[in-house]
Amino acid sequence: MADSALVNFRMDANLKRSMEDACRELGMNMTTAFTIFARKVVREHRIPFEVSVDPFYSDANLQRLRAVRSDAEAGRRMAVHDLIDG
Repeated sequence: MADSALVNFRMDANLKRSMEDACRELGMNMTTAFTIFARKVVREHRIPFEVSVDPFYSDANLQRLRAVRSDAEAGRRMAVHDLIDG
């Protein structure tokens, strides 16, 4: 590599260890893995895998969960179907 640049970012320590282990099993280090990722992004002009949001964390669902929690903390009883239906 004729010219290189240092890139720093933070990640969870356990995730980093797991990533290092996975890369080692693949016969590479994290720098190589991230370089492969970067080259693919540049070549395809997209993230090379599906990125989606877990619907559990939607605003509507979180609001409903807060309401259920508030009812439970206030001692209001709920029927089982109140927890299932939405």
